[in-house]
Amino acid sequence: MSFCGWSGGEKYKNHFSDGIYVCSKCGHELFSSAKKYAHSSPWPAFSDTIHSDSVVKHREGSSAYKVRCGKCQNGLGHEFLNDGPSAGKSRF
Repeated sequence: MSFCGWSGGEKYKNHFSDGIYVCSKCGHELFSSAKKYAHSSPWPAFSDTIHSDSVVKHREGSSAYKVRCGKCQNGLGHEFLNDGPSAGKSRF
């Protein structure tokens, strides 16, 4: 399944089949369906990346990071701190 943040990610919001979400630009592995969960956001929500180098993050304010593909720098959206499926967890 390819994933590309703002330009198409909304089609995967209610998609919960097993699999790996990859960058639509370069195919780099980003997220696993095992870390995907339902959230009120209009975009798919993940509690973590599949690998430590899946994404690069740049601080954007006190409660979020701008997130890009770790391989090609394709924009993926944000990581929101303390907004994950359990206390103290993030939401990608």
